[in-house]
Amino acid sequence: MPKVTLEPAGADKRATVENLFQLYVHDFTDFWTERRVELGEDGRFPPYPPLAAYWSEPGAEPMLIRADGQVAGFVLIDRHSHSGLPTDFNMGEFFVARHYRREGVGRDAALEAIQVRPGQWELAVARRNTGAQAFWRRIAAAVAPEVEEIDRDDAVWNGLILRFVVA
Repeated sequence: MPKVTLEPAGADKRATVENLFQLYVHDFTDFWTERRVELGEDGRFPPYPPLAAYWSEPGAEPMLIRADGQVAGFVLIDRHSHSGLPTDFNMGEFFVARHYRREGVGRDAALEAIQVRPGQWELAVARRNTGAQAFWRRIAAAVAPEVEEIDRDDAVWNGLILRFVVA
């Protein structure tokens, strides 16, 4: 099993996160019921959602996931609430490159990101992304004794929202 670490992704690593985001959006298109973004003339997806806020908004934390020192994905934490309820932390975006999946890299990265940030957490998972729903349920159960599940289907969000407190 690879050794997993999280590395703050400052301005010097922004391009790395943006490049990884191309893979993330490509993977995520499997879960959209309709096409939400088109490839640009340069063959790249536009930033969706815009990533600039992760380097400018208070409370936003962009991080790279490393497996045995190699770039393996990213973690983007913010303060956004899909439920509309008060939230200290939200797992804004989370990505592990395919060749690191099913090796515990995602689990270790998620646990490392969440366990060191005590407070009210929220994780929103797209309705059609059933694999991620199972993954995040396991993570939430590992870090909190009680997990609230909200099923939302409106203009704000379509899918599962997990809320829990990390002590």
